[in-house]
Amino acid sequence: MAHVVFAVPFAMDATLRFVQAAAGLQAEGLHLGVVSQEPLERFPQQLRAQLGAFQRVGNAMDASALADGVRAIARQMGGRIDRLIGILEPLQEALAEVRTELQIPGMRPAAARNFRDKAHMKEMLRGAGLPCARHRLCRNASEAVEFGRGSGYPLVVKPPAGAGAKNTFRVENEEELHGYLRVMPPQPGAPVLLEEFLAGEEFSFDSASLHGKHLFHSITQYAPTPLEVMRTPWIQWTVLLPREIDGPEFAAIRDAGPRALEVLGMDTGITHMEWFRRQDGTVAISEVAARPPGAQFTTLLSYAHDVDFYRAWVRLVGMDRFEVPQRRFATGAAFLRGQGDGRVRGVRGIEEAQRELGSLVVEAKLPQPGQQKASSYEGEGYVILKHEDTEVVRRGLQRVVSLLQVEMG
Repeated sequence: MAHVVFAVPFAMDATLRFVQAAAGLQAEGLHLGVVSQEPLERFPQQLRAQLGAFQRVGNAMDASALADGVRAIARQMGGRIDRLIGILEPLQEALAEVRTELQIPGMRPAAARNFRDKAHMKEMLRGAGLPCARHRLCRNASEAVEFGRGSGYPLVVKPPAGAGAKNTFRVENEEELHGYLRVMPPQPGAPVLLEEFLAGEEFSFDSASLHGKHLFHSITQYAPTPLEVMRTPWIQWTVLLPREIDGPEFAAIRDAGPRALEVLGMDTGITHMEWFRRQDGTVAISEVAARPPGAQFTTLLSYAHDVDFYRAWVRLVGMDRFEVPQRRFATGAAFLRGQGDGRVRGVRGIEEAQRELGSLVVEAKLPQPGQQKASSYEGEGYVILKHEDTEVVRRGLQRVVSLLQVEMG
């Protein structure tokens, strides 16, 4: 029996899907406890019935409070905790600190910092000869302006420990940089990370490792890039998992990706790496997160391999088990976003899209009338397609974002 504690600061749908996967492994010998700052009533009733233990704390993102919660779970579960897990990127350093304090196996603080501190990450990658964007961690406006003049524009401005492209901006010239610095001035205790703007196609390299051994990877293509999606709140965007990823077009990242994970100290888990392919064919790693990918990527991995990747992640980090799956299909998601603010009035094009693409659709969450505009870049809804032929899925995704229009008002 593996005694696993899942840190769930907030009972969000994306997190709960992983928690439910963990709860469903009881028959395989996984005994689950949850630490959260939410009340137990916020969790689905069926899930509550499957939990072996639950402990509420004041701030589940804080290492000290989290450690107290894990100790309380240990008392409820007989005194032994074998693993401490969680999917939120800002939580990874706290998880590592608690593991060290309570002598629980798993990623330690030094490795967690390698993945969280993006400036430090790039220094490590560049020091190992791995391709990544030129960057500078700026503690005042003068350093930022100096880097801009030396690197050239456009530039990308982001927090050094960001996640999911949040608070990430493209600045076109020095005037725009000054405007950003006036709104969010860097300080010694709160620096800002500046990077060269990488032009080209953007992809992810999502991988599984066990005890430092690279076992599996998947490649996903964004269209357009996440930064463009953040800059243009109304644009509908897609991600595509090609069925074939073993060709020469991906040889460079198949080499660089596992080496980057080794340099950063990846031991056991699923990671999400964002990377670019420049127009000349060379690659550059943008950043890496030591957690499962978001934005329906885990669902897409499940459809592409006919495997429940939510359970696969739990087995990996909670039980040291991972069966390498075969990629059987191309899959992709189209994210639906309305133009303007307010609430959803309706969605145009549903009937036409159903007639043309219905045979490819395996999952959809369509925006509903009255639904409030989403604060996330994922938008108000999504459609997932699946087929043996990558080009069929690619064309289908473009038709989805062309046909379906979310009306706001």
